Amino acid sequence: MNSSSKNNQIFQFESPDHSPGFLLWQVSNLWQRKMNSGLSKLGLTHVQFVLLAGIIWLNQGQETVTQAKLAAHAKTDIMMTSKVLRALEQRGLVKREIDAKDTRAKSLTVTQEGEDLAVAAIHIVNRIDHDFFSTLEGAVTDFNAHLLKILEASR
Repeated sequence: MNSSSKNNQIFQFESPDHSPGFLLWQVSNLWQRKMNSGLSKLGLTHVQFVLLAGIIWLNQGQETVTQAKLAAHAKTDIMMTSKVLRALEQRGLVKREIDAKDTRAKSLTVTQEGEDLAVAAIHIVNRIDHDFFSTLEGAVTDFNAHLLKILEASR
């Protein structure tokens, strides 16, 4: 038995290029590398940017933003979210204060320095996203719809 017939019995797909999970993993890693490279010029990781921008986004709704709400919004682990927020707080980009309504929760706000940095980062992220996804041409809306369908099914 040759090696390729043996692999066909082991793997579900004829080729790695037929595996949506493997392709998603490759594309996601490539996209994250580009994001981290672009954001490193501002001293931010992509996760830091997502959480910083998430606080700003949620604050636009005039709601109190807690660590738990932010983690749910970003779909991140609550402990990792807390650790990253602590680093952002130490840099003076975020304030974490005891929530007036729930003393067990921390309410989050972005400082002026954090907002200025987030605005600069948003320009970088938008440019990277535009360049990265431009290969999809007019199919970005459909691509997003498919991603949302996967997220909805995972709830």
